[in-house]
Amino acid sequence: MNFLFFSAQFLPHMGGVENFTYNISKVLIENGHTVTVITSNTTNSVSFENLESISVYRLDCHNFIDGRYPVFKRNKLFKETIKKLNQSKFDFVIVNTRFYFHSILGAKYAYKHNIPCITIDHGTSHLTVHNKLLDFLGGYYEHFITFVLKRYCSDFYGVSKASSHWLKHFNIVSKGEIYNAIDLNRIENISSKNPSLNFRIKENIPDNSILLAFTGRLLKEKGIVQLVAAVEQWNDNHQQSPIYLCLAGEGPLQSFLMEHANEYIHYLGRLSFEQVIYFLRESDIFVLPSDSEGFSTSLLEAGVCKNYIITTLRGGAKELLPDDTYGIVIENNDLDSVYNAINKALNCQNREEAVNKVYKRIKENFTWEVTSKTIMDIYKAKR
Repeated sequence: MNFLFFSAQFLPHMGGVENFTYNISKVLIENGHTVTVITSNTTNSVSFENLESISVYRLDCHNFIDGRYPVFKRNKLFKETIKKLNQSKFDFVIVNTRFYFHSILGAKYAYKHNIPCITIDHGTSHLTVHNKLLDFLGGYYEHFITFVLKRYCSDFYGVSKASSHWLKHFNIVSKGEIYNAIDLNRIENISSKNPSLNFRIKENIPDNSILLAFTGRLLKEKGIVQLVAAVEQWNDNHQQSPIYLCLAGEGPLQSFLMEHANEYIHYLGRLSFEQVIYFLRESDIFVLPSDSEGFSTSLLEAGVCKNYIITTLRGGAKELLPDDTYGIVIENNDLDSVYNAINKALNCQNREEAVNKVYKRIKENFTWEVTSKTIMDIYKAKR
C-alpha cells in the first residue's frame, strides 16, 4: 500500500505530532508499505528528501506564532509538489491534526482523487497563545477551519479518548482511537547500554536523592511554572530532605528556567532521543502537569523507563493510569495540586509496584505495532 500523510509539522521540527508521523511511518515501511509525507518547511530544510525511506516534501510557508502555526505558500514549489503527487497513486490519506490550512489541503486532495481519508486529532483544548483576545479569536478561527475540513473528510479519530471527547465540541463523533505510542524495542536497547554520560554526576545530584523529571516542549500550558514553584516550595519546607528537578526541552520558557536554575533545579537544554532515555533512566518521578495534551509521548517514555508518574487529567492520562495504583492523576495544575501530588508521590509506599504495572500496560497497549495494526484495520474496513 502507498500511504500519504499530511502533517503541518515534521522532522527536524520536534513535537508530539512530528514523532507520531515519523514512528508510524517507520513501522508501515517495515511492514512493506510506502510512505510519503507532505509537511511545512518550518526549519529551512531541503524541500525534498528521502528520510529513512520516507519521501518527505516540505512546502514553503509563513511561520506564524514562532513556527507553531505554519501556513503554506501557493508558489511554484507548491504547484510542483502537487503535480508530483498527481503522478503517484495513493491508497490511503492520513491527515494529522485538524486545525491547519495544511489539514484542509490533505483532506481536499483525498476528496478530489477519491482516496480513503481519515483525520487524527491530537488535542484536548483550543490552541492558546496566552492572550485572551487572541485566544478568543483563535477559537472562532478553529471552528471555521474544522467546519471546512468536515466538508472533505468525515472520518475523525483521536489519539486518546480525551481527544475523541474533544471532537464533540466541534459536533464530530469520533470513529475511535488511534493511540500515540512508543518504540519499545528501541528504548530498551538504549536503556541496556552503559553510556559515559551520567546526568546525576554532571549536575552534581546525589545518588540517594529523589530526582523529578520533565521532558518536552517548554510551554506555559505544560504547567512548568507551577512545577518549578512546587519544587521550590517543597525545598523551603523540607531543607533537610530536598528534592531535585531536571527539565529537558526547548521552547518559550527557556529563559524562565535559566532564571530559576539553582542547586536543586537544573535546565538540561534540548537532548537527543538517546539522551532523553538515559536521563529518564536516572530519574525517579516524572511530572507533566499539563493544561492540554492529546496523549503525551513523554509520559510513555517515562513509564517505560520506570518513572513513577504524576500528571493531570488530560489526554490519555486515565488510559495510561486507570487508577491510583498506577500513578497520580490530578484534576488541575494549580500550585497546591502539583505540590500535594509531589508530596503524595514521595510518601507512596508502592511506587515500585506502580511503575511495573505502567510498564506492562504500555507494552501491551501503546506500541507502534499495535497502532499500525489499528490503522490497517481501519483501511480494510473503508475499502
